Amino acid sequence: MRSTTIGIFDSGVGGLSVLRHIRAALPNANLIYVADSAHAPYGDKSPAFIEQRARALTRFLIEQGAQAIVIACNTATAAAAATLRREFALPIVGMEPAVKPAVAATKSGVVGVLATVGTLESARFAALLERYAGNVEIVTQGCPGLVEQVERGDLNGAETRALLERYLAPLLARGADTIILGCTHYPFLAPLIGEIAGRDVTLVETGAAVARELKRRVETELPVCHSTGEQKQERFYTSSDPQQAARILSLLWGKAVQCLPVETGA
Repeated sequence: MRSTTIGIFDSGVGGLSVLRHIRAALPNANLIYVADSAHAPYGDKSPAFIEQRARALTRFLIEQGAQAIVIACNTATAAAAATLRREFALPIVGMEPAVKPAVAATKSGVVGVLATVGTLESARFAALLERYAGNVEIVTQGCPGLVEQVERGDLNGAETRALLERYLAPLLARGADTIILGCTHYPFLAPLIGEIAGRDVTLVETGAAVARELKRRVETELPVCHSTGEQKQERFYTSSDPQQAARILSLLWGKAVQCLPVETGA
């Protein structure tokens, strides 16, 4: 039995879509999640600012006992993963849009990508397209406002629906039969996206793949910790108002959680 502590951070609450896969893959791990909601969304922030936040949150998680870090945010991975791996001597697992599996899944030869502007403009995303797109047409769509809707807990309201209808329209018009959810907030909108796009469109996310990679690295790189018999724990922190964050986190996590303030000095 392993009892490992994993630190996870995101620009806000979206990384819970990854956390649920991590919990399934590592049922005996202690999980510490930080929602940097005071600075959400990261998609319209500069790479330098995101890197600063990523450093501060990683230091905080290590201080709380984290033995491995998951950057549960595509934009933060693109901006800061390389720096964090240079500066911190522990396993660091990041996110990237699921271009490879989406290209393998498409039958129409057209793949749509919903993501933040920061992710779509990153060199990391450009490299993914160059490596995996091949002859498949990739149609990208920046989605300002979607992160904020999830941060408010509005997963199916009129405003959220209107945004999704606008962002999906050009992808569907081009014939996309596979759509990449290129932000960890977006899986929480998958039911509404599926309703608008139709049952013939496949939605692809990367949370399960990240959890598998994390499990592999935990098992190969971290020392075995024998379980003390204590119940596994999930701790939640936020850089925004803890009471408001607890309400949204509880909604998305599926059970009531308490949320503590995080102070990073940045």
